[in-house]
Amino acid sequence: MSLSGSKGRLNGITRELTLKWDDTKATWRDVKAQEFEQRYLREMFIEMSKTVAAIEKLDELLRKIRTDCE
Repeated sequence: MSLSGSKGRLNGITRELTLKWDDTKATWRDVKAQEFEQRYLREMFIEMSKTVAAIEKLDELLRKIRTDCE
């Protein structure tokens, strides 16, 4: 799979997880839900954003390498 495909897939999965979590929060509104979101989801979403940025940089670097080698 290409880097842009991986980036697209990660973005799609992130969107899907966000939608599912929003649906879950509609019925799960106690302290444990807040704890779960803070402890697991927020950090995961931050890391996913960092990963997408790294994929973009790596893809840019690989394109430059290909261009330089031609």
